[in-house]
Amino acid sequence: MLIGIDAHNLEGKRTGVGRYLFNLLREWGKLANSEWPASLSNRGELIANSRFILYFKDEIPQDLPESELFECKLLNVGSTAKFMHWDLARVAAADKIDILFCPAYVAPLGYRGKMALTLHDISYEARPEEFNWPSLADRFLLKWASRRAAEKTSVIFTPSEFSRQEVIKHYGVPAEKVVVTLLAVEASLSSGVDDNEAAAINAKYGLKDEFAFYIGSIFTRRHLSEVIAAFECLIKEGDYQLLLGGKDYTEGRSINKLVKKMNKKLGREAILRVDFIAADELKSLYGACAFFIWLSDYEGFGLPPLEAMSLGAPVITTDGSSLSEVVGQAALLIKDNFDVEEIFRAMHKITRDRILREELILRGREQSAKFSWRECAERTLEVLMAIK
Repeated sequence: MLIGIDAHNLEGKRTGVGRYLFNLLREWGKLANSEWPASLSNRGELIANSRFILYFKDEIPQDLPESELFECKLLNVGSTAKFMHWDLARVAAADKIDILFCPAYVAPLGYRGKMALTLHDISYEARPEEFNWPSLADRFLLKWASRRAAEKTSVIFTPSEFSRQEVIKHYGVPAEKVVVTLLAVEASLSSGVDDNEAAAINAKYGLKDEFAFYIGSIFTRRHLSEVIAAFECLIKEGDYQLLLGGKDYTEGRSINKLVKKMNKKLGREAILRVDFIAADELKSLYGACAFFIWLSDYEGFGLPPLEAMSLGAPVITTDGSSLSEVVGQAALLIKDNFDVEEIFRAMHKITRDRILREELILRGREQSAKFSWRECAERTLEVLMAIK
């Protein structure tokens, strides 16, 4: 089977979709290099019958996994919309691919061949009032294009059962068309960090005391204002810092402004703000933090809590959407994200109860080990090859 892939999310600074696709390709490359278990019953069939064409918009990244299965094509198209809905459709048709895999919410509107689509979540459909719309045009086009793609594709992948049910509910597609393929922690986060490197990272971000940690884009639905209010109560009991990593997309009550106001009130840099933290620094910060906190009203999966658990951070997260599905019994769960007192109690408990903290660390490592990129890639490829 010849599978075409919209690979433009691998270009530039990768966000979640790019990391998702990169890990699939890495695992499929291992398959071709016989690095998957020999006991895998269908390994030979998958190797013999799988070939991929990766379509890029502006550049072919230099760090792609090497494999005889992959052919790269550069279309040299500046406009993402033109790349997606004209050039990609045209070239894929000319290449006579068997199926076009689109890993990021939308697919070419005019493409007439078979397609597969990944919907990581549909917050823009389910909770449009909370979505970070880049423009007025996007408010209409994303919802419309995503729904059209969901209707046209042969299969829809989602990263959680929660997202699967949301797609079925809001798009009205047949349940058998929507397949869950669980995400996992990247292999690059598994290697250790030596003491000198850890000290340098702490110094870079101004960390001097025990610290709580959050990483991810900052949206209103992730309740950083409530986290900051709860943290103000916590630091009355000790010298703690709070590191918030991720670009601020909040409107009205800006988190960046709130951080400055709170630090002025506290008389020290208790809350630290950065827009970006490199992946090779994350593993040190996850492993060193007093706790990792990641609340959200709506998430398709919630990879940061899983990453944090895999690296030994006790986690506080929301009891809802996909998050309780991801963390299982391995985290302290917040019932009401607006309840500052509840959030503070969880912070207090996790910093004061050493036995609970150790239990959460142990359970977190066990829970994160249940998620595998190889299994995600294997299931994805099996489903793609089964499309008729």
